[in-house]
Amino acid sequence: MICDFRPIQNSAFKIQNLFFEKAELQFSNILNQKKNFKFKNMVPSKVNYHRPSNIGEALELMSKFGDECKILAGGHSLIPVMKLRLADPENLIDIAGIADMKKISDNEKSITIGACATHADIARNEAIQKHAPMVAKAAGMIGDVQVRNFGTIGGSIAHADPAADWPAVLLAADANITIKNAGGSRTVDIDQFFKGLFMTAVEEGEILASISIPKTEFNANSTYVKMPQPASRFALVGCAVAVGGGMARVAFNGVCSTPFRDTNVEKAVVGGSSAADAATSVADGMDVMSDHFASAKYRKSMAAVYAKRALGEVM
Repeated sequence: MICDFRPIQNSAFKIQNLFFEKAELQFSNILNQKKNFKFKNMVPSKVNYHRPSNIGEALELMSKFGDECKILAGGHSLIPVMKLRLADPENLIDIAGIADMKKISDNEKSITIGACATHADIARNEAIQKHAPMVAKAAGMIGDVQVRNFGTIGGSIAHADPAADWPAVLLAADANITIKNAGGSRTVDIDQFFKGLFMTAVEEGEILASISIPKTEFNANSTYVKMPQPASRFALVGCAVAVGGGMARVAFNGVCSTPFRDTNVEKAVVGGSSAADAATSVADGMDVMSDHFASAKYRKSMAAVYAKRALGEVM
């Protein structure tokens, strides 16, 4: 028997087109409400460009301009919304050229990654490959070559997109975040860094300066896997796993509105469960996202699949 799937395909395409027509109309309505917005131009407003030579100068500029400025690093999140006039800063402070913020330092007990280190720099770093392989692996899976060569780790986690790769990886790595302000600096444990959808512990007048990855037994035995959205390469589901020294850290991105560690899975791993058994409790009790890419039920199911794969690599 030969089955003709064309009627089903045509119906699916009609539904898809209706969705995008409605989304485009809603988006256009939002954009047209912006003062002086011209849809055909798709270019940013006039902006004053500043390029400080060190982080102190950057903080001084931030203090001077206040709400009238934005920090620019790789620009992959900021520039698109500026083109749409959804962000309209009068001043851009470009920190991408600050040498100290681009360094990757191999210390005795940790690896310090400057916030302006690119994804490509991180992927190629031998110390990271040795002591935290999931960090190097994740860096090599982000976007495409152009994105990896220009995008920065600090810009990504400061933006805190729930589908970005870094949040889950850094949660699993037990990282520490150094934040600088006019009064000095402070360190935030990664478990306290992500506060919600596009929300972090970085406050007004502060700059995310660096990320510290401890050299631990669990980080040396770690991996990251994801189910990528085919076009953007963002994670529909991402799972980072680090196991060793009687500890397990398992974190997810793309599943909920905020990246999270799954303590149920961690306890199961430490308790001796197999990868398959430990993965059965993934995201239990969590508010799993649902959108036009994947339903909540499908995401939760795929989270278990990818958790099993990740755990299978390190157990």
